[in-house]
Amino acid sequence: MVARMTAAEFTALMARRAGQSPAPAPKKPARKKKHPGLPSVPEPPELAPLLAGLEGVGRTWTLLMPYVEQMLTSNLRLHWRPEHTIRKQLREHAVQMAHAERLPKLQRAAIFYVLHPRSIERSRDPGNWSPTAKAYIDGLVTPNPRRPLERHLLPDDDHTHLLGPNPAMGSAVPTGYARMSLVIVEVQGT
Repeated sequence: MVARMTAAEFTALMARRAGQSPAPAPKKPARKKKHPGLPSVPEPPELAPLLAGLEGVGRTWTLLMPYVEQMLTSNLRLHWRPEHTIRKQLREHAVQMAHAERLPKLQRAAIFYVLHPRSIERSRDPGNWSPTAKAYIDGLVTPNPRRPLERHLLPDDDHTHLLGPNPAMGSAVPTGYARMSLVIVEVQGT
């Protein structure tokens, strides 16, 4: 068996053998994350490409969701507690937006979530933000048991009432963190 150690571990071992206390390793200064700046409002998403494949299209609504510093992604690995807190906040934002826009009750709808990423030159996968979209849709669809008279968008988020959520890319935001828009499309018929 071969023992492996770093140069710092070897120096500390030799100092202990000689009876000396090893010199503490110099600490690297913590890198401060650069804040992306104030939140900005992205351009509204283009509706024509989103609606091209749908039949029985009725009314449409575009909701620019409130600014949050952290959205949930498929690649994010959080402890369940902070993830639950973020999910709860996202659901509340969706309820507030639905009330502010006075969304009617629908029987069937298609929902597209449009990601407005930060303006960093790299490829994006909007499907990675599906946990954020799921939390928003849960807020729009699921009635709050504590407030039984509260309106909700759809009776359920199963396949008979909801088409999607479908990801799409939107325009980048020049400052601030990524944003998300929900495009809600009333679908008539079966």
